[in-house]
Amino acid sequence: MALKRQASHAGSFYPLNKDELIKSIENSYLHKLGPGNLPKVGERKRQSIGYMVPHAGYIYSGPIAAHSYFNIAAEGKPKVFVIAGPNHTGLGENASIWKEGLWETPLGDVEIDSEISKLIVSYSKYFSFDEEAHLYEHSVEVQIPFLQQLFENVKIVPVVIKLQNEEVSLDLANALYKIITENGVDLIYIASSDMNHYEPYDVTYKKDEMALKKIEELDTNGLFKVLDENNITMCGPGPVGALLYLGKKMNSKVQILKHATSGDITGEKDWVVGYAAAKVINS
Repeated sequence: MALKRQASHAGSFYPLNKDELIKSIENSYLHKLGPGNLPKVGERKRQSIGYMVPHAGYIYSGPIAAHSYFNIAAEGKPKVFVIAGPNHTGLGENASIWKEGLWETPLGDVEIDSEISKLIVSYSKYFSFDEEAHLYEHSVEVQIPFLQQLFENVKIVPVVIKLQNEEVSLDLANALYKIITENGVDLIYIASSDMNHYEPYDVTYKKDEMALKKIEELDTNGLFKVLDENNITMCGPGPVGALLYLGKKMNSKVQILKHATSGDITGEKDWVVGYAAAKVINS
């Protein structure tokens, strides 16, 4: 019997009811801060290497996340989505891959691409198979319903990173680069991260822009440096760093699709979280 990971955040970060969940996703696209239209799924054409996507509750970051998924829809479905998020729970290994089986959401079960999960571990110095880090982690889980709403029979590889530094980011990027170039795998890499946390709107917006400048420049070292020197509480620098390293190895460029904060959604601007969507475009 296939190992199944239960949907631990359905009913909190996103709706538990299937119809309500679909409506919530559609509302994210149609929101004033979203793309403004529902996505159209195209024939597969490899326009990108990967995306940065926020991971808060859909009512807060859904419209910003929708910009990435709007672009993903237009590209069509790849063989696999590798989805990497930071570890918020402190559980499990420093760099964790879910090996095989199924992940459940209210929209059904998604299959883990065990071939690709095994390749990442075989090419990596840091990543190992581990389930504990994933069981209650939301940063990967919240991305999956967006993919299911677009595509049938989606395959994923869930990645959770606790040890977020340049070395681990580069290690993951190197593994993905090999899988793309040597194994010929058609994949899209999703780096799940929110931006600065719990400061006034003007402060967060300014800090986010500093980090986003380094992201636009594909400068992983610069990103980690600017986060440290300016106390910017971006929660997924590890996953995003891997995206930047991978983009640089493949001579890509970055397009910031949308930047906003929870304050733009709720109107409460004293204490906000920043969100950004970005696309790393094929050369």
